[in-house]
Amino acid sequence: MIIERPAAFVTPEFLIRLATESWEIGGAASLRHRTFVTEQGIFEDHDRDATDRHALPLVALSTMASEADEVVGTVRIHEEIPGLWWGGRLAVAPAYRRVGRLGAELIRLAVGTAHARGCHTFLANVQMRNVPMFESLHWEAVGETDLHGHPHMKMQANLAAYPPVKDPARGWMALRRPAA
Repeated sequence: MIIERPAAFVTPEFLIRLATESWEIGGAASLRHRTFVTEQGIFEDHDRDATDRHALPLVALSTMASEADEVVGTVRIHEEIPGLWWGGRLAVAPAYRRVGRLGAELIRLAVGTAHARGCHTFLANVQMRNVPMFESLHWEAVGETDLHGHPHMKMQANLAAYPPVKDPARGWMALRRPAA
């Protein structure tokens, strides 16, 4: 008799929204640390910087019985000068990278939130391996740059592809991609 270990449970529903609770903000910071310091080694001690003082943290939350449970994705956005917004520090927990479109949903919330707040240009410095995903989401490459010793592509979102999100704290529910 062969007994197979059951697959780890992955929730079928995710909340995509602006982080408003302290546990969400802390969870976003923890996920960023695990991603950019521990996993990728881009930063030595921490990835926090001056931008964090005024950036808006956005999160993807796993759910348990339709209630928010854990931060499994995050991105931050900020307005550099009136109308010019930046996104950065996009991270999705390893166990959730292939279950759905969490990165794409966070990008949708990021650009839509900025669009609703008067954005005329939305930029991000994207790790090279993620450029194809951004291109599929209506972003255009602007030029290569080096950040923290790693090559990135500066990219610009096509705002026409992102309707304004007037209430990012409310956000929306996203479903896990069906199994193949």
